[in-house]
Amino acid sequence: MMSQEAIVQANKQVYPPPMASHEKIVNDPNLFKECLKNFHSVMGSKYTVPVIGGKDLDLYVLYVEVTKRGGFDKVVTDKKWREVSSVFKFSPTTTSASYALRKHYFTLLHQFEQVYFFRHEVPLIDKSPGSMCFQAEGTIDAKFDCGYLVSIKMGSEVLNGVLYHPQQPASSSSSKLPPQTCNAIVPYNPPPHHHSGRRNRRRKGGDPNRPKPNRSGYNFFFAEKHAMLKSLYPNKEREFTKMIGESWNNLSPEEKTVYQNIGVKDKERYQKELKEYKERLTTTSGY
Repeated sequence: MMSQEAIVQANKQVYPPPMASHEKIVNDPNLFKECLKNFHSVMGSKYTVPVIGGKDLDLYVLYVEVTKRGGFDKVVTDKKWREVSSVFKFSPTTTSASYALRKHYFTLLHQFEQVYFFRHEVPLIDKSPGSMCFQAEGTIDAKFDCGYLVSIKMGSEVLNGVLYHPQQPASSSSSKLPPQTCNAIVPYNPPPHHHSGRRNRRRKGGDPNRPKPNRSGYNFFFAEKHAMLKSLYPNKEREFTKMIGESWNNLSPEEKTVYQNIGVKDKERYQKELKEYKERLTTTSGY
């Protein structure tokens, strides 16, 4: 008969124990791949090999290069992703390789690193009978038309992300124009500043169906960092602008390109929606 402690342990999903030591898997690519596949299978997470520059990403090389520099968090802090990227000798046409490596490492190897490199055993999900969810501390950092920017604390990790809600149906008293969809990649709008005078009155009387103006790559970067800083330093909001500006200046050209590309896409989104908006106005006024 299982003890009470064993039952509690059985009802919680923890990181699976390592199949081999870190030293062994960094010296044996085949053993590494076997351990990684097993890890994702036990965790119930999706395992796929990403493609960068038209070639499969060598996750073994990525893991070795990152862990020999101290692990994911250390590489982020020391800004070594560009150095890691140089090992792969991507073609010059491959843009944002450093960002892509960081994203794929976090998705596929970060938790694996916790087990094999740091030897952590962190409880993740309560699977007790009748429980269909897990407990986590969370805060809403900002609200936008399609949902919220949120910070979730799971164990020792703080995760930042976007929580979308379904588009609300238009009310019967609203305009017959089709509802505006949320097409921005990160459709975050900062809390409105309260202005007095004529400017505020002009906004109040504006057309709510008019597309929202596009934002630059820096605007998207600012929104992302502001939400993160607010969750970490809620009492230092006056310093955020300076801190975010310094962070932007410290980005590598590849990392800036990621946000600038988002800005370009948002500009295309705005131009497309504005054209459609004007066409609807022309059609409506013709009746």
